[in-house]
Amino acid sequence: MAKDILSNMKPAPGSRKKRKRIGRGQGSGHGGTSTRGHKGAGSRSGTRHRAWFEGGQMPLVRRIPKRGFHSPFRVEYQVVNIQTLQKLATDGKVAGGLVTPELLVKLGVVKGSAVPVKVLGTGELTAKLEIAAHAFSKSAIRKIETAGGKAQTISSTPKTNG
Repeated sequence: MAKDILSNMKPAPGSRKKRKRIGRGQGSGHGGTSTRGHKGAGSRSGTRHRAWFEGGQMPLVRRIPKRGFHSPFRVEYQVVNIQTLQKLATDGKVAGGLVTPELLVKLGVVKGSAVPVKVLGTGELTAKLEIAAHAFSKSAIRKIETAGGKAQTISSTPKTNG
């Protein structure tokens, strides 16, 4: 059996399809109008149509009725649960008991600092932590203060969903 050398390698049989060669005469099966049809903009050179163009009929996005309401003032938060913060404290990743959004980004808990962080009260907290975030749920504040910690709301100009 011949060794696979770069100069004699070939694709698997049937894996490559021949290109349709248009405008190569009648014998090719694509001569004459070269698959462009007769007359009209599409038969001429230099024409384009947008990807969503539907041949002049009323587009789908305009045929379907609008429904519901989307508030331009809605704020999307990155969510961090109390149990996640407890795990970080248990693993010794929170130095000095201070948790900030920058630390959470560095540890990979949240994706980035562009989207605000909200702490939710799922789970139990025993570590005394001083947590700074853009928003807190009532249960999260209660659990943080019960454990002897402090919940500090930081202000930012969050990006809206509109």
